[in-house]
Amino acid sequence: MAIYYQEQKKIFELHTKNSTYLIGVTPEGYVGHIYYGERLWKEADNYLLRMAEIPFTPSVNKREKSSFLDSFPMEYPTGGIGDYRESCLNVRNGKGQMGSELFYLSHEIYRGKKKLEGLPASFGSEGEVETLEIVLEDQILGMRAVLSYSVFEKEDVIARSVRIVNGGQEGLRLEKVFSACLDMDNEDFEMINLCGSWARERHIQKGVVRYGKQAVSSLRGESSHQEHPFMALVTPGTDQRQGRVYAMHFVYSGNFLAQTELTQYDSVRMVMGIHGEEFSWDLAPGEAFQAPEVILTYSGEGLGKMSRSFHDFYRKHMIRSVYNHRKRPILINNWEATYFEFDNEKLLQIAREAKKCGIEMLVMDDGWFGKRNFDDNSLGDWFVNEKKIKGGLKKLVDEVNGIGLEFGIWFEPEMISPDSDLYRAHPDWAFKIEGREGTMCRNQYVLDLSRADVVDYVYEAVAKILRGANIRYVKWDMNRQLSDMGSVRMEAGRHQELFHRYVLGLYELQERLVTEFPELLLENCSGGGARFDPGMLYYSPQIWCSDDTDAVERLIIQEGTGLIYPLSTMGAHVSDCPNHIVGRVTPFETRGHVALAGSFGYELDITKISEADRGMIQGQTEMYHKYNDLVREGDYYRIASYRENHKFDAWAVASRDKREVLVTYVQVLAEPNKHSRKLHLQGFEADAMYRLEGTEQVYSGEMLMYAGFLIEPMQGDFVSRLYHFVREDA
Repeated sequence: MAIYYQEQKKIFELHTKNSTYLIGVTPEGYVGHIYYGERLWKEADNYLLRMAEIPFTPSVNKREKSSFLDSFPMEYPTGGIGDYRESCLNVRNGKGQMGSELFYLSHEIYRGKKKLEGLPASFGSEGEVETLEIVLEDQILGMRAVLSYSVFEKEDVIARSVRIVNGGQEGLRLEKVFSACLDMDNEDFEMINLCGSWARERHIQKGVVRYGKQAVSSLRGESSHQEHPFMALVTPGTDQRQGRVYAMHFVYSGNFLAQTELTQYDSVRMVMGIHGEEFSWDLAPGEAFQAPEVILTYSGEGLGKMSRSFHDFYRKHMIRSVYNHRKRPILINNWEATYFEFDNEKLLQIAREAKKCGIEMLVMDDGWFGKRNFDDNSLGDWFVNEKKIKGGLKKLVDEVNGIGLEFGIWFEPEMISPDSDLYRAHPDWAFKIEGREGTMCRNQYVLDLSRADVVDYVYEAVAKILRGANIRYVKWDMNRQLSDMGSVRMEAGRHQELFHRYVLGLYELQERLVTEFPELLLENCSGGGARFDPGMLYYSPQIWCSDDTDAVERLIIQEGTGLIYPLSTMGAHVSDCPNHIVGRVTPFETRGHVALAGSFGYELDITKISEADRGMIQGQTEMYHKYNDLVREGDYYRIASYRENHKFDAWAVASRDKREVLVTYVQVLAEPNKHSRKLHLQGFEADAMYRLEGTEQVYSGEMLMYAGFLIEPMQGDFVSRLYHFVREDA
């Protein structure tokens, strides 16, 4: 059993393989946080719940109730009654007064896990997960809050979510519904988050937690390039192998807030959920609101253990695609090869050359529909431009299949161009504030996915194309953020529901897509990596990592992404040089090694690159087939960080049985008068012997990990090397 309840002490114990989470109930019924950290083996006590010290609980000292509320480690704090720290739930009654107070009512412990209606969420069998639901009640409002904790014991993960139910006689307005809170004593914490911008997403940032509130957030209608719905608190000195880590990750693809608050009492409150700004939800009697899920993990062995816990969890309990544990086809995308300038013959030329080199799929990107020859028109007109694709799409797909390649296609289904047949017929289908000219980005508006008729149109437009030809892959793009949040169908006073209703419409679209086309390989994208989040992984096993495919820039982007996501989820391609984003020239071999730490493909005109580069592609495709099972399923270890040392990068992937380890080393900047570089590798069995492939050299696992492995000096900048170690008895 992973979950226990001590009736006499009123303590809930949640245990994973390496961690324990304790919740207690006060005599009044307040639900408080006791402990989260290393696995505890003895029966827990409630002395850590701070009930027996000043300012005492209200049953002992009602005179200082506000002081109690403002310092007690609440499991799910509410606003308006005297806790002045960040609340998780703000509710207004029918008179517009804000305030709620929740008390323990009941609980249920059961094996397995329920689905979250309309939302992506983790899943598991009765043998893999156990769930605790604590029901809290505000009798004045007639409102209940159901706190859900699903314990994935093997992966050291707890999935949390909240459902608010209006059981009263009057309507309520929810103005904030966060999904998780963690109140802890400060341990001189540092905060880690991921930040960036277009073409430099998910850079790791670390800083000391200061008094007050420190937050990362998005109000762009998506998880965004700029911030990421992830936050970790770590103890001083934490690195890949040591230190305590408390991490939260939000399973949601819209506006979010992740915040840490250091209080006057040196306690820390960490919260995560849908951003409260531009959010409200009218809850009529009998209705319920389901908040998205937050994934919690604790590591007592540094960031590396945290990464592997997240990786294992997402591979096993979030990604549903049939491609999750399947080798994916090596694709070539024509975007950087042709942009909008292509036709049948150009695509077939690329396909013929690609087939010779071992590439397995051609993906036709933007420009195949409507009258699309630039980005200023035709989004929404999802019918084939037969001036380009002569004879229709099925003819082209059949010809590509005849060459021996599978076929994929690009869509941007959530958007609409002002210059489109769809907009001329339905201008009211775009978000727009009445009386204002809409704000364009990339010459496009956003479709109102809060409307069922718009969702139905978009789905049928995409599905009709897929039904008409043998299309095995879809790249689903979103090239702008949300603004002008007005809908002609939304009731007055309820427009703050639009951001969330948009995300629910998106989830409905993708759920319908993967249900009708279960064998489809779906890759989500948002102008690169602006919607790379766990919510999207529920529908697609891989997400385009960044529009920046430069091998050096990708080292930092993929390090940050790999901190929490399995390598197999990262869309990574070999592109042409000079790189189209930064203009850098890197060796073709290095570009291949960096892309190998992802889904692997090509983004170039294979008919125009040099003979030398084209000659290397077959070797790279063979490399992919040789190592992909290991990269996709193995344990990830970060060895060195170019982001930190500014000279070189290194990582390893080890098979689960530690029979083989693949180490990738990238020398970004060459140094003069430099001896061999010693790296302390990871992922080996200490008392086993390993042979370095391609040599006669044999090493013990303990030697490689503790004494180190020598990287011989390499000539030049941006050069790389793979080291494949195989256990001698393998």
